[in-house]
Parts: sequence; structure tokens; C-alpha cells
Amino acid sequence: MAIEKITMPQLGESVTEGTISKWLVSVGDKVNKYDPLAEVMTDKVNAEVPSSFTGVIKELIAEEGETLAVGEVICTIEIEGVNSASPTVDKEKDLNKQPQQEEAKGDQSNKARYSPAVLKLSQEHGIDLTQVSGSGAGGRITRKDILKIVESGNIPQASAQGTQETVSEEKIAAQQSVSAPAPSQPVVKQTATTPNVPVQAGDIEIPVTGIRKAIAANMLRSKHEAPHAWTMIEVDVTNLVEYRNSIKNEFKTKEGFNLTFFAFFVKAVAQALKEYPQINSMWAGEKIIQKKDINISIAVATDDALFVPVIKHADEKTIKGIAREITDLAGKVRAGKLKSEDMQGGTFTVNNTGSFGSVQSMGIINYPQAAILQVESIVKRPVVMNNGMIAVRDMVNLCMSLDHRVLDGLICGQFLARVKEILEKTSKETTSVY
Repeated sequence: MAIEKITMPQLGESVTEGTISKWLVSVGDKVNKYDPLAEVMTDKVNAEVPSSFTGVIKELIAEEGETLAVGEVICTIEIEGVNSASPTVDKEKDLNKQPQQEEAKGDQSNKARYSPAVLKLSQEHGIDLTQVSGSGAGGRITRKDILKIVESGNIPQASAQGTQETVSEEKIAAQQSVSAPAPSQPVVKQTATTPNVPVQAGDIEIPVTGIRKAIAANMLRSKHEAPHAWTMIEVDVTNLVEYRNSIKNEFKTKEGFNLTFFAFFVKAVAQALKEYPQINSMWAGEKIIQKKDINISIAVATDDALFVPVIKHADEKTIKGIAREITDLAGKVRAGKLKSEDMQGGTFTVNNTGSFGSVQSMGIINYPQAAILQVESIVKRPVVMNNGMIAVRDMVNLCMSLDHRVLDGLICGQFLARVKEILEKTSKETTSVY
């Protein structure tokens, strides 16, 4: 018999961790190669982790709701017909080790990145995480590391008086939180990362789902790492609206799906990106990566989550082709059938905030991209024309957030001006959707 490890896979470009949302197997289950083992959520996709082996599930190392770095072990499988080292010897070696005293080896870049499960356990047992050596990828401390320390009884605590007092206060708070609260005054357990929000009778506590945690983490990372700047341009799309409305019914009958305004905007952005490739870039520390392919990420919302599937090579597609992909990708999201490859490779994001009635917004950049464009509602407004006359026109605001490490106002202004020009020239006489 041999014990093989299944690790957290990388489920998308720039994805560094994933959350086990649901185990599909239990200890003792026999699985075949490629059978799904667990459902995993990241900030970009929901996916199933397949088995790399045929065998029997030996141990589920990660718990549901636990977040692990890419490469960390999530479970082990016992493979028949292969000899392995004696498990008794391995167990004795583990018992003789004190994880907090092990010498840190190799890459320690992830040592200070703690999952919610690790933080919770460390706070419950008063463990100083700065004195713990992690066995995970990049020196990351795993839940298993903490459990070994708890089992050994040798709890590392900070020597500084201030830190000891903090740990003591956390213990007191934890003890108070498990006491039976008064019926009219629910008590919420506080942790080092939980805001002290008062809860009163009648308030509703909504658990934070794994996917909401992943979205929050990615948005926080984008805002912390990318210095956001914002700019907006006003576009007269009267001719575009007239053109689309004149052909939408015929198009739906012929093609079987809707011709939306959004398809025209995505096409215009893709064309402008081809002419201004600096916008189609990403920050990479000591260098800026200008992407060759123009892959447009589009935001699709569900009741409790936001997904960003990608239209690949959007500059090579017609308006009809883009409209078809928007329909297909949105359908996959709402049916829960979106695959990891549908979410990968995006180089620029276009968000249809106008579908919710918004007229002005400041989007958070879809990390590690350099910019995001919000397409707002098309509304009729009085406009002063070139001849001095006032006319009612169909107007839309395009709001762009940019990473100021990569882009400056000049290039973004030129890019938006080109998008404006393309949209304002779109008409029955000049534009074909095929």
C-alpha cells in the first residue's frame, strides 16, 4: 500500500488559494481516477477537484470552509499494490517533532498568510503564530500544524507583556461568547479579524459563504495593491440605439438569442484595446506585461455572488459573435455550469452596471488587470448640439477605473475618446453586426 497526496490545484490565472466548499467523498470511500473529490471555490471560479489516483480515501485533511494555498494537501488516498514506509514509524516521527521548533526551510513567502481556520484555532488556544513553522507551500501555517501543537501541549506564546495581555483578553472573550446569552440580547463571538458590531434583538445574522469570502479577499487585495484612479466620459449613442432597436426582433428570430446593447460596447472596447495596447496590460512587480491577446472579462451577477467569465479574442469576433458568447456565458453562470477555463485569461474587464439602473460608478479593478470599464444606463437627456439647438439624445456614461502604476490619465483619455468615437459612429449605414 502507498499513501498519495491530493493538493489544492491552481484554478485560474493569479489564483493563489482555494476554499473547500463541500467534500464529495468520505474517509473509507473507494474512488477511481478522475472522480470528483471536493467542490472548491476561489475568487474567480467554482470547480470540482478530481482524483489523480484510484484508491481509498485515507484522510480528509482540510475541513469544509477552510482556505488553503495552491499546493497544500487537502486529502490523502491509499493506493493498492505499492509498498510504502511504515505508518507506525512515520507517526512516531511526527510525535517526536515539535512543529513550533522546526527549522524553517525554503520559501517562507506565505508564512504570514493565515486561513480563517488557522486564525480561529490559534486564538482559541492562545498560540502565537509568529513562533510557528508552517509545513504548507511557502511556509504557510496549516490547520494540521496547529492541531499538532495543541496535541503536544507545548503552546508557543509571545513573551511580550502586551501580547500576553491580548491573548488573555481573547480567552476571556471566547469564554464569555459561549455562555448562554440573554434571550433578548444575542452575543456574537469576536475574533481578532471580526469588527465589534453590536447585535440587538431583531437583527439577522447572515453567515458569510465561502464564495463571498473569496470575493471579499480579491477586492481587498485589488484595493490594497493597486492605486486606483478614476475617469469618466459621456457618449451620445442615439444612432446606436436606433440601429439596434430596428434589427433586434429580426435578429432574435434569425439567431435565437438577444442582440443586447452590451455587445456593441464590448466590441468597441475590444477594437480600442487593439489600437491602444498599453491599456491591455498587467503589473508584474519589476515589469509591466502587455498582453498579446485581447480577452474581455464580463461581470455576471447571481443572487449571492459575482463571476467574471471571459470572451476570448474579442477583437476577432463580430458583434453577433460577442452577443452569442455573452448569452452563453451568462447562462452557464446562472445554471452553475461555468468551468475554470471559462474564467481564465482575462486582460480587461467590462462591467454592465447600467443593467441595474446605475448612471455613475467606480469599479474595483479585477486583479491583476490594469483597468475596468463600467457601462452605465442609457438615458434620454437634453443635449446642446453643435448648431446651438437643444435636442433629446440617448446618452451613456463610461466610467473607467485604472491602476495608476500601469496607466496614466493621458493614455486612458485617448482610449476612452476612441471608444466614444466608435460608439457614436455606430449606425445602420456604417456598422454590421455580422
